[in-house]
Amino acid sequence: MGKVTGFLEIDRSDRRYAPASDRIRHYKEFVIPLSEEATKDQAARCMSCGIPFCHNGCPVNNQIPDWNDLVYKGDWEEASRNLHSTNNFPEFTGRVCPAPCEASCTLNINDAPVTIKSIECAIVDRAWKEGWLKPEVAAHKTGKKVAVIGAGPAGLACAQQLARAGHDVHVYEKFAKPGGLLRYGIPDFKMEKHHIDRRVEQMTKEGVTFHCNSHVGVDVTMDSLIASYDAVALAGGSEKPRDLPIPGRELSGVHFAMDFLPQQNRRVSGERWGSNEPIIASGKHVVVIGGGDTGSDCIGTSVRQGALSVTQLEIMPKPPEKENKLLTWPQWPLKLRTSSSHEEGAEREFAVNTVSFSGEDGAVKVLHCVHVDGKMQAIPGTEFDLKADLVLLAMGFVAPLHEGMISDLGVKLDGRGNVAADTLQYKSSVEKVFACGDMRRGQSLVVWAIREGRQCASSIDKHLMGATVLPR
Repeated sequence: MGKVTGFLEIDRSDRRYAPASDRIRHYKEFVIPLSEEATKDQAARCMSCGIPFCHNGCPVNNQIPDWNDLVYKGDWEEASRNLHSTNNFPEFTGRVCPAPCEASCTLNINDAPVTIKSIECAIVDRAWKEGWLKPEVAAHKTGKKVAVIGAGPAGLACAQQLARAGHDVHVYEKFAKPGGLLRYGIPDFKMEKHHIDRRVEQMTKEGVTFHCNSHVGVDVTMDSLIASYDAVALAGGSEKPRDLPIPGRELSGVHFAMDFLPQQNRRVSGERWGSNEPIIASGKHVVVIGGGDTGSDCIGTSVRQGALSVTQLEIMPKPPEKENKLLTWPQWPLKLRTSSSHEEGAEREFAVNTVSFSGEDGAVKVLHCVHVDGKMQAIPGTEFDLKADLVLLAMGFVAPLHEGMISDLGVKLDGRGNVAADTLQYKSSVEKVFACGDMRRGQSLVVWAIREGRQCASSIDKHLMGATVLPR
């Protein structure tokens, strides 16, 4: 590495947040980036560790020590080329990825890990600013046509790789704009949508054709796509939410998180948010059931809408403040994580199970809850009630939607209801139909979606051409 003793001399310093009192007044990003000099110092902390376990932690196989070294030496353009050789969209992962690479950092064994995510974001943001990221138009066209269904991160990565290999790629997206949950799930205060628009513009210039408001299985039949294209990639995500079928579930005011979050994203962008009833937290006592990132997004959005109070319930016990590094490293550790949204004003309750809802005039008013033990069994005498005017179910997703496209296709499913395909060829049980991303692996991270989209593109290219130059 450029500075062999950097990790001994320089302490970890990461990006900061704007004050909560300021940032809750708007839906814009509020992370304050490090200066160029501070970023170079943080890159200098990357050790010459022999075996870079960050490679193991990063699903897209980012060459993290290489671009850390390049940043330290001031060669930002080469750092950008290196970063983009493994990751199509580092501005997405540099904002919303939980950074499993940092948990795997060798320095994390007995110190604070390198600020990998912040350095990644600094590289790509500078690359866009300097105009280094040009459309990469294929020199030769193959004459093959590929349809990609779904314009989330898996579908976008798959489409971009295939277009750069010279194929005629058409992306079918059921919503008005590409992006999937990046656009309609993740709030703007975590990632503004112009980042997606910029990539879509780049991909369009590379030859990708986007067909938005085209719902495959409803507006477009699978039979017509299979007949018209040489290969079809299923990248529609995992959209069936986990429900909470308890007494009172039918009351108004109880909604899935993914009915709530997309409405606000559409309001921010000026897009029509649909014909469903508006779901607004303003002036309400909000309860979010589910302790993950989606629940955190619901908290931040509810606070910005003017909720009277926000409470988050998690059925799992409260994790420890710090991980046992000797036990967990280099794996993703179990520890208490406090997001920016939690800091903006939310109460968190752990080891809580919601038993039923009750209300007045058909609207939810109270949650009836009980504390549970480590086996999720109710603890007698710990029952309590919680006031609520709006309940948001953020308990994850169980499978892709089967109605329409998947049922019409008759594709084989795995035991969890995902499209069955291995990670070598990504082939489904239907000829020339492939699957990748959450539709294949189940609910996961944006970085895993990008990896699967890239690898699926490589498999499709090999299937069509007999060989491929696309990386896996």
